[in-house]
Amino acid sequence: MRQKTLISGLAISTVSVGITTYLLKDKSNLDKVKGFVRSVKKVISYESSTKKFASFPIHKAGHPDPLDIEDNKMVSEGSMFPVQYYNEKNQ
Repeated sequence: MRQKTLISGLAISTVSVGITTYLLKDKSNLDKVKGFVRSVKKVISYESSTKKFASFPIHKAGHPDPLDIEDNKMVSEGSMFPVQYYNEKNQ
């Protein structure tokens, strides 16, 4: 059963590649497809870049405020996880 599914999937993909190759053999069809792909890439890259910056969760990273005492104290303390891990590994 699984082998039949694999063979039929392979046959369908081979046929679809053959049809696509035949249709894109014509220069005008190829130019149409290239133009469409370029326009889709422009829209997708524009939307993804605007969404990425609009929904970025960290606003303060890399720009600490020198007057924010609590934040500076937390950073100066550092993470104790590596120290604890090292101590547990060497015991």
